[in-house]
Amino acid sequence: MHFIFSGKRVGIIGLGRIGLAVAKRVEGFDCPVNYYQRTKQAYPNYTYYPSVVELAANSDVLVVACPLNEHTRHIVNREVMEALGPKGVLINIGRGPHVDEPELVSALLEGRLGGAGLDVFEDEPNVPEALFALDNVVLVPHVGSATHETRTAMADLVLGNLEAHVLKKPLLTPVV
Repeated sequence: MHFIFSGKRVGIIGLGRIGLAVAKRVEGFDCPVNYYQRTKQAYPNYTYYPSVVELAANSDVLVVACPLNEHTRHIVNREVMEALGPKGVLINIGRGPHVDEPELVSALLEGRLGGAGLDVFEDEPNVPEALFALDNVVLVPHVGSATHETRTAMADLVLGNLEAHVLKKPLLTPVV
C-alpha cells in the first residue's frame, strides 16, 4: 500500500493528553486536525465534529485515543468504517474493544476500509488470523510505553499516587 501522509486530514477520537500529543505531531506534517469527544473544547486550530461518523466522513486517517468505557466500546463500528471509506486508514492506539473487530476484518477484506494500524486488539492477546495475511494492515504488540524513560515515569507516577493517598492528599491521576 502506497500512502503519503503529509496533508492528510487526521481525525482523532478523544483529544485528551494522548490525543493532543498526536495532534501536535501530525501538525508537523501539515495535516489538518479534526476531533470528536463528548464535549467541544476551545482548540482554535482543530475542527470539532459532534459525532464519530461525521468525524470519519471528514478524515483520511482516524486515530482512536479515547478512554474505554460503556460509551466508547465499539465506538468504531460498521457505520464509522463506511464513513471513513475505502481510502481511509484506521489507527487504534486506545483499547482493543474500541473497535468492532469482526466488522474491521470484514471491512478490510471487502475493501470498504483502506487500511489499519493496530497495537491493541479486542481479545488480547488473540489477534484475528485474517489480519496477518493483509498487506494493508500493520500489527504491533502493545509496546508504546516500552522505553526506559516511560517505564521510569510510570513507576514515579505510581509512587506519587501512593504517597498522595497515604498523606490524604489529592491523587495525581484519580480515576473518575
